Amino acid sequence: MRILVVEDEPRIAADIRRGLEAANYAVETVADGKEAWFKGETEDYDAIVLDLGLPKLDGLSVLRRLREAGIATPVLVLTARDGWRDKVEGIDAGADDYLAKPFQMEELLARLRAITRRAAGQASALIKAGPLELDTRSQTATIDGRALALTAMEYRLLAYLLLHRGRTMSQGELLEHIHAGDTDRDINAIEAIVARLRKKLGFPLIETHRGRGYCIPAEPS
Repeated sequence: MRILVVEDEPRIAADIRRGLEAANYAVETVADGKEAWFKGETEDYDAIVLDLGLPKLDGLSVLRRLREAGIATPVLVLTARDGWRDKVEGIDAGADDYLAKPFQMEELLARLRAITRRAAGQASALIKAGPLELDTRSQTATIDGRALALTAMEYRLLAYLLLHRGRTMSQGELLEHIHAGDTDRDINAIEAIVARLRKKLGFPLIETHRGRGYCIPAEPS
């Protein structure tokens, strides 16, 4: 899961980044509204953590411009403001949730999990597929109750495929969502990760659609 953090206070941005990376997210950070607007329109993220008090372009303006451009990426707004009018304004501008500073990292993670699940149409923190159960709270997976030893990349790829069941995704899309933007990307890595996941899962869950990508089939209706 790839997250854009927009925060101009270096200490807070660093704290959020550490917390998200410890929770197995791929994280990018920017420090001003204009760059956030550009990134949000041109890059593909699973969620944006957006501070309102930004230089160059304020957070509400960033949010409005993204929504006017048809960008539906879930947005968690962070702000030092605590008045109810500010909260209403943020939500009306298109925010999916709102968190006032100071906050606990555990709450930010919980809210982030919730908005990304809702965006994917997944209500529960537990995602099941046959004998597989993936817990997005603890970032763990089990097969018939037996814990799977997954690397960070394997977990991200499996979680992304499960959250978007029924949709075939190219290697390029998958690569974007398991890597932060400032890391080297190797398109061949996806094939290798899928091969390792299939071996660890031990049952046919991930399908290959030749020339198109990979898919975990939707649950039968």
